[in-house]
Amino acid sequence: MIHFPSKQPQVQTTIFTKMSQLALDEGALNLSQGFPGFDCSDELQELLKFYAKGHNQYAPMAGVPALRHSIADKTRAFYDIELDANTEVTVVSGATEALFAAIHCCVSTGDEVIMFDPSYDAYDPIVRLAGGIPVHIPLHAATGFRIDWEDLARAITPKTRAIMVNTPHNPTGSVWSMEDLDAFAEVVKGTNILIVSDEVYEHIVFDGAQHASVLLHPELRKRSFVCGSFGKTYHITGWKMGYCLAREYLTSEFRKLHQWVTFSSATPLQYALADYLKTPAHYLGLSDFYQKKRDLFASFFQDTRWKILPSHGSFFQCLDYSEISSEPDVDLAVRLTKELKVASIPVSVFYETPPNDRILRFCFAKNDDMLEEAAQRIAKL
Repeated sequence: MIHFPSKQPQVQTTIFTKMSQLALDEGALNLSQGFPGFDCSDELQELLKFYAKGHNQYAPMAGVPALRHSIADKTRAFYDIELDANTEVTVVSGATEALFAAIHCCVSTGDEVIMFDPSYDAYDPIVRLAGGIPVHIPLHAATGFRIDWEDLARAITPKTRAIMVNTPHNPTGSVWSMEDLDAFAEVVKGTNILIVSDEVYEHIVFDGAQHASVLLHPELRKRSFVCGSFGKTYHITGWKMGYCLAREYLTSEFRKLHQWVTFSSATPLQYALADYLKTPAHYLGLSDFYQKKRDLFASFFQDTRWKILPSHGSFFQCLDYSEISSEPDVDLAVRLTKELKVASIPVSVFYETPPNDRILRFCFAKNDDMLEEAAQRIAKL
């Protein structure tokens, strides 16, 4: 055996891989990993079939022009924001690659990057690989996982290079408001701090709310990399197709890094998405679609000792079981998978320093029959 020092000695197999594998081993209903339990539309599949003929060579590094223009057109229609498709839109192989490239193109050794816990588990290791120092600010269930802007202001130092944003939020389902954007802008105004904004659930916001993208605030937009994904929007997580929206001076640095990670993403997928994106109905109905699933799943816990935590966006429902058991959430997640045959994700794994909460995250992006069966099983606990 050849020995060498690990660049990430603290990193183990992700909780998503572990719980999905456990669900498979146990024959459990998998409400753990965040992927839809249904296929994409027939129309999108037909477009892919069409473009698989004659579009099978390398795409341009920044993405095929047709898709970049479709993304810019959609951004104009949805947000009333003008983007230059040539200099402010980059197509990537999934939002995680966009996060990786955005962080690595601007974070150097010793730079601090602030993130809010519970935070998606890719943020911390990506920052560390770039030589940066993750700074974790904990959010609390008791306050609806809202950000305390004074806490953020106190955490900023001369070494702060970037701040991670995630709305709608994975794993809690909290969302930002326009007031949050204003408060955030006041904190970063006059600094050289950059923003890496994970907005993959932008079209899954509930109860009549609107997605508060950092693109909508001029102070934030000028310093932001906005990372998006087609996977969550069109039920195609396996396609691994995403994009990054940023000002030209940021995009220039982003593309320098992106070209060494994935020079170009799958060509026929890009052409298919370029056409499909032209029809707003394909994403405008998504909030209502998933809100019905959220409400269906939550309805089974109304008269139980499970506490339903608010889910304002994404396709995740968090449930507090503190009145049921004092087991650590990792232990209970494993036990539910083995005994009740329902897999979930323990929220503590998203914290640097886990609180004493007892919360599990369930993905409701599944067929209704599966949601009903899973909910009935765990509601009896």
